[in-house]
Amino acid sequence: MAGKPASKAAPAIPQLGWSKVRPARVVLVSGTEDFLAERAIRMLRDILKTEDPSIEISDLEADGYGPGELITLASPSLFGEPRMIRVTGVEKCTDAFIIETLAYLQAPADDTYLVLRHAGGVRGKKLLDAIRSGLGGGIEIVCAELKKEAEKLDFAAAEFSLAGRRITSGALRALASAFSDDLAELAAACQQLLADASEEITEATVEKYYSGRVETNAFRVADIAIAGRHGESLILLRHAIMSGADPVPIVAAFASKLRTMAKISGAHGGSGQLAQQFGLAPWQVDRARRDLQGWNDAGLGRCIELLAETDAAIKGAGRDPVFALERMIGVISVISARGEA
Repeated sequence: MAGKPASKAAPAIPQLGWSKVRPARVVLVSGTEDFLAERAIRMLRDILKTEDPSIEISDLEADGYGPGELITLASPSLFGEPRMIRVTGVEKCTDAFIIETLAYLQAPADDTYLVLRHAGGVRGKKLLDAIRSGLGGGIEIVCAELKKEAEKLDFAAAEFSLAGRRITSGALRALASAFSDDLAELAAACQQLLADASEEITEATVEKYYSGRVETNAFRVADIAIAGRHGESLILLRHAIMSGADPVPIVAAFASKLRTMAKISGAHGGSGQLAQQFGLAPWQVDRARRDLQGWNDAGLGRCIELLAETDAAIKGAGRDPVFALERMIGVISVISARGEA
């Protein structure tokens, strides 16, 4: 009887989120989200400088590493200051870097914090496996890309929570949707609002600072069309297209909302229960229930079919992507307003 294939061994070291970074002799910062990785490394630097302002900080580029560089930087200094060695490009590292870092992990230097940034890929796997097995007594900070809308909302909410500031759920969603394509821009927008807005941050506050970005956002167009406001949604669509928006993410926004509505349509239970059942956030369940008012199953089914047709049209099956979008918005708006297919 054939045995089961061996399962992948779980890491023997702590794996923490970017916001939980803490000092360790070896800190592996992994994942494809560069913004979170840079923030985690910066936070670690600030922690270490607070503990000892005399800390000596050095930088290495693993993809251009030459023999002896690591041991030189890790060697005790004349006055015994602690050291932080930041290494970038580990996913493109030289053979010399792998060999010498593996040797270093056997006996990491005292009062030295080696921070390794690996952005993904198979290069350096032997080194990563060694760190994850516990060699060097390190930790791993996982900085995975935030792909889901709920993850970006949680990120933005945390920005305001850490600052002790209040933001309404509508303002939070408008902000996260407006900057959904770039986490660094989302973070910068949060910081600007924290710096400039003196009171509770509402949808009106977000509109004031980012009106153009919010109004032409794909989800904004979808929200208004699904609410049955045909003329307004067409104006916003044309504004978005004239501002350089691509039709593909606009259709994707409609798809995201209609799929969520389809999941919630006819479902029974509390927001938390349904969120867990369908892999959504509770606010998404509440929003879908509001969006479904005035809709019936036949109309929802027709719009989902039309969505597939429009998606094909804008990806080459049709002659005019903008016309296909306008037609889709017209049908969806009418179905929403009339509550019929």
